[in-house]
Amino acid sequence: MQKYTKVAEIKDAIAKAKADGKTIGLVPTMGALHEGHLSLIRRAAQENDVVVVSLFVNPIQFNNKEDLAKYPRTVDADLKLIEGVDGTVYVLVPSVEEMYPEPVKDEYHFGPLEEVMEGPQRPGHFSGVAVVVRRLFDIATPDRAYFGEKDYQQLAIIRNLIEQIKYPIEIVACPIVRAEDGLALSSRNMRLSPAARAIAPAIHDTLEQAAEMAEYEDVDDVKEWVMSTLGSFHEVNADQCPDGLKFEPEYFEVVNARTLQPIENWDEAGDDGAVGCIAVWLDGVRLIDIVKF
Repeated sequence: MQKYTKVAEIKDAIAKAKADGKTIGLVPTMGALHEGHLSLIRRAAQENDVVVVSLFVNPIQFNNKEDLAKYPRTVDADLKLIEGVDGTVYVLVPSVEEMYPEPVKDEYHFGPLEEVMEGPQRPGHFSGVAVVVRRLFDIATPDRAYFGEKDYQQLAIIRNLIEQIKYPIEIVACPIVRAEDGLALSSRNMRLSPAARAIAPAIHDTLEQAAEMAEYEDVDDVKEWVMSTLGSFHEVNADQCPDGLKFEPEYFEVVNARTLQPIENWDEAGDDGAVGCIAVWLDGVRLIDIVKF
């Protein structure tokens, strides 16, 4: 593993590797690594000669300053985890000034893809994601870039970004990694109190039950059941929810897996299939997850 804090230095190292005919895989992260991130890095290492991993909390994709301030930063622990990955790994740990030496003026628009789910809840978020991802593409010039399916809408946005900028990069979607109790791994999980962490798997449990319901219930009925089940969890399971702890579902949408547009009946999913996407507040922490129907 080689650590770089300067963009120019890692670009030189990548250029030398490419001159030797080596392939490059990119894994963009904001640090606070967990097994989900490591699964991306390991896959990239299996499929490429060199892996570039970024550890950078991107300020321009946060529309909530408090969320930015609270985002976990664990660089030393992250580097130790990366050291355990077999293969050649270059790690970029830049400052904000290094990533954005000039004021950011770029804006990206993604049409209907950003008008649903996360888009209305987090104005400007996806443009900020696109800016930093394109910056990382320009730095790493990768053959492949790896993203997890938990951020399903972000994955669609990145694919659209590639179409817009016409870069010859393969976007590799990787399955969600879950804890043994089903909770989707996330850097935000470490902010959950022990009591909140104990009930958080109810999100995945509810989505799995929704997938079973889809065999015999209409889309609207499934959506209503998911929101109601999580919204009333603290009442039904009062012994597990001390001090007013409760789920606060923000949205649950059932969408076409390709276009991300909401569907009103299962036939509308067609060959693309349908995906249920959810955002839930728990203990002041915003968690997201998906289920495929």
